[in-house]
Amino acid sequence: MTSQKDKTAKLANSLWGGRFAAGPAEIMEKINASIDFDKILYAQDIRGSKAHCAMLMAQDIISSEDGNKILTGLDQVQTEIEAGNFTYDAKLEDIHMHVESRLSEIIGDAAGRLHTARSRNDQVATDFKLWVRDAMDEMDNALKALQIALVTKAEQHAHVILPGFTHLQSAQPITFGHHMLAYFEMFTRDRDRLRDARGRLNECPLGAAALAGTSFPIDRFQTAQSLKFRTPTANSLDSVSDRDFALEFMACAAISATHVSRLAEEIVIWSSAQFNFIQLSDKYTTGSSIMPQKRNPDAAELCRAKVGRIIGDLNSLLIVMKGLPLAYSKDMQEDKEATFDAANAFALIIAAMTGMIDDMKLHENVMHASTQNGFITATDLADWLVRVLDMPFRKAHHVTGTLVAMAEKKGCDLDGLTLAEMQTVDANITQDVFCVLDVESSVASRTSFGGTAPEQVLLQVKAARDRIE
Repeated sequence: MTSQKDKTAKLANSLWGGRFAAGPAEIMEKINASIDFDKILYAQDIRGSKAHCAMLMAQDIISSEDGNKILTGLDQVQTEIEAGNFTYDAKLEDIHMHVESRLSEIIGDAAGRLHTARSRNDQVATDFKLWVRDAMDEMDNALKALQIALVTKAEQHAHVILPGFTHLQSAQPITFGHHMLAYFEMFTRDRDRLRDARGRLNECPLGAAALAGTSFPIDRFQTAQSLKFRTPTANSLDSVSDRDFALEFMACAAISATHVSRLAEEIVIWSSAQFNFIQLSDKYTTGSSIMPQKRNPDAAELCRAKVGRIIGDLNSLLIVMKGLPLAYSKDMQEDKEATFDAANAFALIIAAMTGMIDDMKLHENVMHASTQNGFITATDLADWLVRVLDMPFRKAHHVTGTLVAMAEKKGCDLDGLTLAEMQTVDANITQDVFCVLDVESSVASRTSFGGTAPEQVLLQVKAARDRIE
């Protein structure tokens, strides 16, 4: 009696063709098999096979009887996989051979007609594109949720004042709403990049076969339309050897993840005892096994760390692809693990960051008090000298710098200097200068488009909500 193992080996060889009389070495099976990770493509594989089958029937390449058997059998395969009643075997290499093998068990010889006019090369390219396209849509929705969280926080705290930094040194006072909207802009560009990449991806490789197309009278436009691609790919060689869509997907993820990391870094800084600008609840922090007072911003730190993983995944596939001749090489099997890993990591950090933005509690008084350090209204003083005294800006900059040095020596902020002390630097300075030295006046004056004034922030919040869609 023939064992199941022998049947599986025989089937694997039959799928490769009569060229092989014996099975592969054990190590070859291990290095060649991809089923452990590509089984998540089952829905895309079955969807592509259904579209291909429907086209073969429409073109009278296979009979309606066989085609309908195939379609019914594919439905059963999908049901078994989703119910967890499906057996995987490394000898069948990948999800494509698993589906075909099980289909053969269900409907018999008719299953062998499904692979007419296609190759695993165009099949896997199509399945992978479908998966990446779905992942792009999920990424876009996740980024949209994060944008909504940022805009909501910006609106709630449009008037809250904190120091704005350059070089992590106090620079000028800004509003918290303005700060949140800066990240909104970053994630808006991320969504734009993603949709731009999705447009390029949306061409169907199915029908390119191994590399040269096929002599069967297929209708590639039918399969493209069925799978909701914009059009078939234009060159069969490129169709099976292209992985730009995966690279662009990971590049979009890497750039966006970098923005997440920058925000995560600020959350780590802001939640430290030295800053104490914000507090995260127990939902997004952990404690210490030895220091009972600790509240660690681990969610933010892990967001920051996983970015390196996503960038590494992108780099990995770039290195795989850089030396490959046309058309398909087995190296390209390494495309999926990196892409799947990047997608999973990105989904985690976006969800975590969205949760942290919703969760964070602001210590508004601490933020405001922090603006009293670092001569944060020095630029307002320089602007006043230009505007009121008609002083050239370079001279105003020098005068202001001299006054800063004077205040630093005295141990006070700029508004701690007396008018008489200021007039030792420039006799034309008047009492009115003190009107621009408080942070509320500074923030309120920044009314240029995109500025930090609360009225501008609220206008930008309204515009942001319109742009989110």
